[in-house]
Amino acid sequence: MRWTPGGSSDDVEDRRDEGGGGGMQFGGIHLGIGGLLIIFVLSLVFHRNFFALLGMGGGAPSAVTQGDRPASGANRQLDEAEKPEVQFVTFVLNDTQATWTKILSSEGVQYRHAKLVLFRNSIDSACGMAQSATGPFYCPEDEKVYIDLGFFNELKRRFGAPGEFAQAYVLAHEMGHHVQKLVGIEAKARAAQERDPRSAKAISVRVELQADCFAGVWAHATEQRHLLDPGDIESALKAAAAVGDDRLQRMSTGHVNPETFTHGSSAQRDEWFQKGYTGGTVGSCDTFQN
Repeated sequence: MRWTPGGSSDDVEDRRDEGGGGGMQFGGIHLGIGGLLIIFVLSLVFHRNFFALLGMGGGAPSAVTQGDRPASGANRQLDEAEKPEVQFVTFVLNDTQATWTKILSSEGVQYRHAKLVLFRNSIDSACGMAQSATGPFYCPEDEKVYIDLGFFNELKRRFGAPGEFAQAYVLAHEMGHHVQKLVGIEAKARAAQERDPRSAKAISVRVELQADCFAGVWAHATEQRHLLDPGDIESALKAAAAVGDDRLQRMSTGHVNPETFTHGSSAQRDEWFQKGYTGGTVGSCDTFQN
């Protein structure tokens, strides 16, 4: 992707040094990011809170103690190593916000900026405590996107989706959830889930696929401005497919159960990203009617 490093944004909150540095502590068991990711996948597949089980009491996991954290020098070294990723996500954040400001304005909706929170290991959001293993997420309660930059390494190594535009897709997807909040889709979907809990997972899939489609709409806008390099869209499609429910379930259990999907299959996520990329409009992304 063609972008210029060095940009800044008042919408980025750097809270990486607020959490523990080496992982999380669960009842005497220390888990790094890789272990947390596995536990998250198992919790997702089996619909049980394995974090609570490991906590031996159902409460939120506690961060490692100060003595277990890296020295401040180590934190500074990690901050320096992550500088390219910080600059890139800042660029993507600024560009997605500018893009959606223009798109929503044309539809009579005033865009409100989201915040991007950078953290490590764990963080307390308005939507509750979250760990790195949860992956990047959007919290509608405070209109913030949360991301541990270490997730990009997992995306590349564990899920086989390298490349800057794969990273861009991840953030653009979460910003898609912010757009859903602004136009009222998020509230309607949540109300529908409360009215009919049995349809909650099916509605969740439609919400997630629409966020994928909105990421594709942003990709369309970047192409119109000649910001894409050859292979960028393929990189985004690999990232979308890598986090499909069927692939995650197959990786963790060897079996696939579509009835438990909450985000959509790899093929569905690929399809809806492409619909947004091809159509380039909000109207291209009506997952609730298709």
